[in-house]
Amino acid sequence: MYSLHGKPSAQVILRWSLQKGVVVIQDSSNPDHIRENTELFDFALTDEELVQIKVLDRNEKHDWY
Repeated sequence: MYSLHGKPSAQVILRWSLQKGVVVIQDSSNPDHIRENTELFDFALTDEELVQIKVLDRNEKHDWY
């Protein structure tokens, strides 16, 4: 599924985190996912898009180990 900027949702949320100054540690054993997770530098989210994503926050913390 593709979303903003024709990018997969995972890339959009990783880009959102990057633009917000959040350090994200990515993990995958799938080479395609690893490559996809690094393709964050050919687009940027607008201020409006950053706000649209922020309002989705339900103040929940999730840790997957």
